[in-house]
Amino acid sequence: MPYYFYFFKLLRKAILTVAVVLSALFLMTCALVAVATTTPVYGDVITGAERIEKYLHLLENKRVGIVANHTSLIGNAHLVDSLLSLKVNVVRIFTPEHGFRGTADAGERISTEIDIKTGLPLISLYGNRLKPDPGDIEDLDIVIYDIQDVGARFYTYISTMHYVMEACAENGIPFLVLDRPNPNGFYVDGPVLDLEYRSFVGMHPVPVVHGMTIAEYAKMINGEGWLAGGIKADLHYVLCENYCHNTLYRLPVRPSPNLQTQLSIYLYPSLCLFEGTIMSVGRGTHFPFMSFGHPRLFNSDFQFIPASVEGARNPPLLGEVVNGIDLSGISEEYLVQRRSLNLDWLLFAYSNTPGELEFFNGFFSRLTGNSHLRFWIESGMTASEITSSWEQDVADFKKIRRKYLLYEDFE
Repeated sequence: MPYYFYFFKLLRKAILTVAVVLSALFLMTCALVAVATTTPVYGDVITGAERIEKYLHLLENKRVGIVANHTSLIGNAHLVDSLLSLKVNVVRIFTPEHGFRGTADAGERISTEIDIKTGLPLISLYGNRLKPDPGDIEDLDIVIYDIQDVGARFYTYISTMHYVMEACAENGIPFLVLDRPNPNGFYVDGPVLDLEYRSFVGMHPVPVVHGMTIAEYAKMINGEGWLAGGIKADLHYVLCENYCHNTLYRLPVRPSPNLQTQLSIYLYPSLCLFEGTIMSVGRGTHFPFMSFGHPRLFNSDFQFIPASVEGARNPPLLGEVVNGIDLSGISEEYLVQRRSLNLDWLLFAYSNTPGELEFFNGFFSRLTGNSHLRFWIESGMTASEITSSWEQDVADFKKIRRKYLLYEDFE
């Protein structure tokens, strides 16, 4: 038999072997991609503010207003300081809940004052007014919004953005969003707001967890005609790099005084509902939004005493011994994989509190955005029964949300 016959036989075998190996590698790659597209992972994100080259030209020879707080950072430097060093004419700073330095209590009214470091006027949008007056912005050429959000409907920074967008639209002033990742942007869940319950802790018909960045949310406000009279803001944005809705983002600074850890940020959408009840969520302790409790809670395995501290000067149940549940040991990975609100804790607290106590207060319906959730809990419905009640509303919202997404999504 000719020698080349054996050569081609060996070659054929080698080719088949390589093909099998390549096929296996391809299948492994597909499997890894499938996992990567369904499992959120931490990424090295570059925020919109950091991409100065993308927006500096928009600010040249302009009188600039900035909506900002302590989270408005470029690396370790504040956005305002960075722009001033680049000779940008920053005229005025607008501040949201918790103030420019981010130390005020939740709900504490913020006064208008002067920033000691820059000498710039600070216009509070969480005091006597929630929306800029025409005199606050009519001399501006552009307004920048750069604040770190956490992706929950009742976190008031998005309400502040709504009113500033509205003021800009009414006065013909461009509105520029420097986008930042949403640390809870990898899922959508919760009851959709009934506009009958519209308030500053819930202005739009979106679920509790909306799964959008600030720029995407601003697009939705504009596109859905939610500004007064359906007017549209002249909206511009600078996107993040290396971000999609499956990218986890570890915040470099706490976004507000009582969200002190990444774990508390993941727990916040579920635990904030307790603020419409008699329960404490650990304000005035070293673990706010990582626990809950009440002096008369049954079946607890933990105790804490709320004290007066910066950011929680008069917390609920101040000075009382609280019987509680400690959630600080829950893994971040579990909460990320869950991708949903957890009502079990709320139902546990309700069923383990003496019946003579009025468990809910009037704030609860504003947080939930409806009157149903309280009724369902009081009626004894299970967590799965309750959450199934909003599944269709969430599915309908996701169809609307999809129109405004600026990053790849895996919902």
